[in-house]
Amino acid sequence: MEARGWAPRRQLCPPRILLLAVASLLSCLLTCGQAKVYSRCELFRVLKNFGLEGYRGHSLADWLCLAYYTSGFDSSAVDHEADGSTNNGIFQINSRKWCKTLKEFSRKGCNMYCTELLDADLKNAVICAMKISQQPQGLGSWEAWKNHCLGKDLSDWVDGCTF
Repeated sequence: MEARGWAPRRQLCPPRILLLAVASLLSCLLTCGQAKVYSRCELFRVLKNFGLEGYRGHSLADWLCLAYYTSGFDSSAVDHEADGSTNNGIFQINSRKWCKTLKEFSRKGCNMYCTELLDADLKNAVICAMKISQQPQGLGSWEAWKNHCLGKDLSDWVDGCTF
């Protein structure tokens, strides 16, 4: 029998490319994992913990109605407007006046980046929404609230939700 010479095995994928692919996949999974679509009662509890019940004269039902009609309770919702601005997060806060893109250096109403409004923990979205609600229009700053929630019986929004 003739001994064959040793030859290295041919790799299907170089190690660096494989490592890059795995890192990209993990990055996507971690980023995607930060998004959250809340249930009505789950969001009720979160907003209550943030102290929104009665804030500026608005009930939790008002805030739930607003969140539903702006984002469907989706913390990562982003809507692109014709003017190039974006509406961001669970309350669909607009980049024209309230948050800045990563390309901007100017200070806007909430003094935060729009991407910070997309976090599942909702802290930044709530802080910014509270700031917006301090405007003379209150929750009327949102067309969705004016069109779907203002003057309506909102008791169903909190029915069955407990703290």
